[in-house]
Amino acid sequence: MTLRMRILTAVLSTSVALPVASAARAEGEVNLYSSRHYDTDEKLYSDFEKETGIQVNRIEGNADELIERLKAEGANSPADVLITVDAGRIWRAADADLLSPVESDILEERIPAELQHPDNLWFGFSTRARIIFYAKDRVSEPPQTYADLADPKYKGQICIRSATNIYNLSLLASRIAENGPEEAEAWVEGLKNNLARQPQGGDTDQLRGLVSGECDIAVANTYYFARALRIEVDGLSEGTDGIGWVFPDQDGNGTHVNVSAAGVLTNAPNRDNAIRFLEYLSSDSAQEYFASGNDEYPVVEGVGLSASVTQLGTFKRDDLNLHALGEFQTEAQNIFNTVGFK
Repeated sequence: MTLRMRILTAVLSTSVALPVASAARAEGEVNLYSSRHYDTDEKLYSDFEKETGIQVNRIEGNADELIERLKAEGANSPADVLITVDAGRIWRAADADLLSPVESDILEERIPAELQHPDNLWFGFSTRARIIFYAKDRVSEPPQTYADLADPKYKGQICIRSATNIYNLSLLASRIAENGPEEAEAWVEGLKNNLARQPQGGDTDQLRGLVSGECDIAVANTYYFARALRIEVDGLSEGTDGIGWVFPDQDGNGTHVNVSAAGVLTNAPNRDNAIRFLEYLSSDSAQEYFASGNDEYPVVEGVGLSASVTQLGTFKRDDLNLHALGEFQTEAQNIFNTVGFK
């Protein structure tokens, strides 16, 4: 996506209660570099402006592009906050020393420990699960675990994205962290043998494969399917009634999740405002905006689900700290390459 700056000046009538002891208005601005691009975020930002008096300035782009821009800008960067839609990418920013620790009792209380960096370099604000979908008329016994995806009984049935996709890298990284590299490599080999076609397209394309009959089983993030329940998605929405889903490993570690996450930048010129913005993202009303804007799950306990996500239901989440998704990212890519998974 081409980078663009949008200064948000609109003020809406609905206010948001911040989870802070004092609601005193502040001055100044906060500058966001964000890889989110959802229209519903507009109200999220304008409500923050109204509640705090802090102006939100935003540059949008894909996460890797923003990270490279931050490296080039160095100490002269105007950015205060980086927002990404994947733990693997926010890890890349942390690994490049672009993020600084945040001490906040509010964030510690409201964000689950496994959804934040061990040293508070970033915090997750919404989650999506990478789960198993299947054609109900063709699969009577769908896989119940990620390990089952490598079972020869599903040979020629599975559609999944490519090995370079960050979501698949994160899923494999979680398996390396929990089961070791040898088991992870054997799993990739089995998964490769069960493919219905060479990996291609995005998650929506994997789900479309179920509707077209090209695949019987697909691996995708929940929000791609939830979106098709909420709005018309060509080649998918008309077939959602025939698709079932499984939240894997409910009797084991729990289902693998990923996050939209944000951190305060090392050279943030408006650090206090940046921290206040992160704390705001953990408020109940902001959680509803933040999560529903991309059909995701809020991270704060007790916050209601959007209608589309409610249809998918709740599940037991893997409590692996998502920092591991970045730590084992390179090893995951090496395993995919060794096995010849495209």
